Amino acid sequence: MEWFEETLHPRWRQRLKIDKVIYHSKTELQEILVFEHRDWGRVLVLDGALQLTTEDEFVYHEMLAHPPILAHGRVRHVCVVGGGDGGVLREVCKHKGVETITHVEIDPAVIDFCRKYFPEVGAGAFEDPRYRLVVADAARYMAEEGERFDVIIVDSTDPQGPGEVLFTEAFYRSCRNRLNPGGILVTQTGNAAIEKQELIDTQRNKRNAGFADVSFYLCAVPTYIGGFMTLGWASDDATRRRVRVDTLRSRPLPEGLRYYTPEIHCCAFVHPPWLERLVAENLG
Repeated sequence: MEWFEETLHPRWRQRLKIDKVIYHSKTELQEILVFEHRDWGRVLVLDGALQLTTEDEFVYHEMLAHPPILAHGRVRHVCVVGGGDGGVLREVCKHKGVETITHVEIDPAVIDFCRKYFPEVGAGAFEDPRYRLVVADAARYMAEEGERFDVIIVDSTDPQGPGEVLFTEAFYRSCRNRLNPGGILVTQTGNAAIEKQELIDTQRNKRNAGFADVSFYLCAVPTYIGGFMTLGWASDDATRRRVRVDTLRSRPLPEGLRYYTPEIHCCAFVHPPWLERLVAENLG
């Protein structure tokens, strides 16, 4: 095996040179590949889709975690759905004002695997005293009565197979019911240049779930196919999304961030015209 070729999209391919295979397993349930790449470090692939590399994972994880927490300004309770690699948890743990971090993961073996092969991604987040693991199906967990959160971050796989339910109106409605007033839900919604319908559907489903303010923001992750990601945003308080740069600067910023800044935060919500038209023409 000399090259990894991503097969996530039927009419688009990207390839990465494999310098050394670290782990490879193929079962009836899934195929897992971990390999070393000279430029991108250690690479994780599930079922032919690149999940992360140790050299650029910080972009995705910083942009899932910091915009909702800093836009809110008074976050005490955070829930992370999925994200067994620990990257989002690592970023959430950087906020000292957060009191509880609830992690909902359906398969704890994912956490064990990533702690073994990607310890630098979690970087101690699983040992944080505020961290609590809930082994459960996230759709069922959110549909139950229980504690409420200021921010819910959904770091899911793509909307296919087990992850499909995490993109539905019913799931978003359940999340809304578990948010405190003014709370924020953020989700990954893929590359809108390739997966236009995914962005349209998630925006529609969040609106239908009752959220008063639904939008999305952008980030660039070089090794994700197309290098372009949209992240979904939903809240009942539109002022959270419209927070000003000077307000963000006045809030406690974690040290050592490699992508997120208050300026990038605000610019991420500025959409190119073609994306604005895509949403407007399909949702009105």
